[in-house]
Amino acid sequence: MSDIKAPGGRRWLFNIGIAVIVLYCLVPFYWMVVSAFRRTSDIGDNSPLPSPFSLDNFEAVFSPAVGFWRSLGNSLVVAGTTTIVTLIVGTFAAYTIARLDFRFKNIAAGIIIATSMFPGVSLIVPLLKLFTDIGWINTYQSMILPSLSFALPLAVWTLATFFRQMPKELEEAAMVDGLTRGQAFRKVILPLAAPGMFTTAIITFIAAWNEFIIALSMVNQKEMKTATVAISQFTGAYGYDSPFGTKMAAGVIVTVPLVVVVLIFQRRIIAGLTAGGVK
Repeated sequence: MSDIKAPGGRRWLFNIGIAVIVLYCLVPFYWMVVSAFRRTSDIGDNSPLPSPFSLDNFEAVFSPAVGFWRSLGNSLVVAGTTTIVTLIVGTFAAYTIARLDFRFKNIAAGIIIATSMFPGVSLIVPLLKLFTDIGWINTYQSMILPSLSFALPLAVWTLATFFRQMPKELEEAAMVDGLTRGQAFRKVILPLAAPGMFTTAIITFIAAWNEFIIALSMVNQKEMKTATVAISQFTGAYGYDSPFGTKMAAGVIVTVPLVVVVLIFQRRIIAGLTAGGVK
């Protein structure tokens, strides 16, 4: 009896642990939001709420001289294109590795996962040299292609695991009914793989949206900078003065949409992460 009651008796410990983790994760974000609504003169205030409430920092972010709207558009183009291409290429590559037999299959799978282990900083110099030689500096492709190289291995590995857990009888039954392998993949497998693909798309978009090192290195024109780079290069009225309030407001603008998307689709994301583990 004591063993049966023990989990229920210790449940409050797990709840406290979860509460501590949530608090630890949310405090920096909460402080960023509070600081974004403070006046510049009150940015050093330690009160838990802004007093008085001010929108001056947000007005400064969207002033025409800053050009933050263009930076947001650049981030959307880079992250959106990276996500779409990663999902298309990653889905076909993952299905090929999971379902088809060909020579050097295991070697190919090992190379794909190995490429994700290279730190991004170590690739900046060769990429910068390459893109300079071919005239790709200050272009979208100089940011999209490196992001693809980091996003694709994770997408292929995740989706391949997902496809392996799906019964082969589904395709076999579809081909018995007269469908080709391609038609079975498109009409049977893809609809069932939607949760895993959706989760991969969300994770890829967030990673590409938050990418900083590549965008900072490959772009030096203000019109082509992404939002993360633009935020890091905000300057105050005195050159090297750091406008903390403006950066906080820009951080809120960049972060809140991602938080809202994750909260709205959290069930689908969790379903996609766990569906592949249940046969």
